[in-house]
Amino acid sequence: MKNLIFVGLDVHAETIAVAVAEADGSVRSLGVIPNRAESVGRMIRKVGKPEQLRVCYEAGPTGYVLYWQLSELGVKCEVLAPTLIPVKAGDRIKTDRRDAEKLARCYRAGDLTAVWVPDAAHEALRDLVRARLAAKRDQLRARHRLGKFLLRHGRRTPEAMSAWTDKHLAWIKTVHFEHSAQETTLLDYLHEVEHVAERLVRLERSIDTTIETLPVKLRAVIEALQSLRGIAQISAVTIMAEVGELSRFEHPCQLMGYSGAVSREHSSGPRVCRGAISKAGNAHLRRIVIEAAWAYRHRPAVGTTLAARQRRSDPALIATAWKAQHRLHQRYLRLIGRGKSKQQTVTAVGRELLGFIWDIGVQVERQTQLPLKQVV
Repeated sequence: MKNLIFVGLDVHAETIAVAVAEADGSVRSLGVIPNRAESVGRMIRKVGKPEQLRVCYEAGPTGYVLYWQLSELGVKCEVLAPTLIPVKAGDRIKTDRRDAEKLARCYRAGDLTAVWVPDAAHEALRDLVRARLAAKRDQLRARHRLGKFLLRHGRRTPEAMSAWTDKHLAWIKTVHFEHSAQETTLLDYLHEVEHVAERLVRLERSIDTTIETLPVKLRAVIEALQSLRGIAQISAVTIMAEVGELSRFEHPCQLMGYSGAVSREHSSGPRVCRGAISKAGNAHLRRIVIEAAWAYRHRPAVGTTLAARQRRSDPALIATAWKAQHRLHQRYLRLIGRGKSKQQTVTAVGRELLGFIWDIGVQVERQTQLPLKQVV
C-alpha cells in the first residue's frame, strides 16, 4: 500500500512518546500522550487512517495491552525485541522523544525484529505457569531459610530421613528452643514452608483445570510432548505457554535460536570464534528444556512413570521419543568423553532436545488441522 505511515511508540506506565516516519523520509515527533485507551484512540485518528498505519513499540513491562487495543482499532502493530534494536556506539543522548523517533525510522527501514504476541487466553496460561514457577522458587528459599536456621543451632536431621517429607516436617515440629524468640522464628519459618506448599498445590490444580479448557490442538501437543523422557505435564505446559504453536518455526534451528541456547559468535575474515550460549532468547523455555535434558544422562529406558504417560500416545510419537533417548544419551556420552563439563554437556543435549520437541509438536499440529477422516 502506498503512503504508509510508520509510527514509533516509546511506551511507559503513564506516558507514550509518539513519533512518525513518513514515506518522503521525514521523521517528526508528535509529543507525549497519556498511556490511556482514549488518548491512544485520539492519537490514531490524528495520525491517519488505520489501514495506512504501521505501529511498533518495544516489548516491556507494560505487556501486550496496547497491541490488543491497536489491533481492535484495525491498526497493524508489531511488538519489538528490545535486545535486537540497532544501537549507535557513539550515541550518548537518550530521551523518550529520541527513542520514539529511532523506532519509527528503523521500523520504516525494516531493521527491527518483532516478537510473537500471544492472544489473551494464551497470555493467561503463561501468567499461571509463571506464577507456579514463582511459588516454586519461594518454596526453595523458605526451605533454605528453615534448614539453615536449624543447622545454625545444631539441630540436625536424623539419619535415614529424607528432607522435606511429611516425616521430616513432623520431626521439625518436635524441635524446641530455650528462648521464646527462637521458638517464634522457627514457627514463622515453618509456617512459610507449609504456606508455599499449599500455594503450589493450589496452582498446580488450577493448571490441570486450565488445560481442560484449552483448544484441542494445544491439548494434543501438551499430551504428545509428555511421551519424551524428562517432560511431564508441567514442563509440557510451560513449553507451550512460552512458545505457542511450534509450527510457526519453519526449522528446529529457529526454535533453538528462540530459546537462546545457541552459541554466540564473533568471527571475522578467516577467524571463526564461537563462545558460550548467547542467552538471547526465552529464558523460561531454555530453563525448562535444560532441566529436562538432565534425564538423558541415564541410559535409554522406559520406566513406570514414562510408560504411563505414553499409554495414550501415537506409536509414531513413541518411536520418536525412543529415538531421542538413544541419540541424546549418546550425545551426552560423547561430550563427556571429550572432557566437557556436565553443565556444558546438558546444555548441548537440551538444545538438541528442542529439535525433537519441534518434530513432535509439528506432527501433532498438522494432524489436528486435517479433517477427521484423514487423521483416522
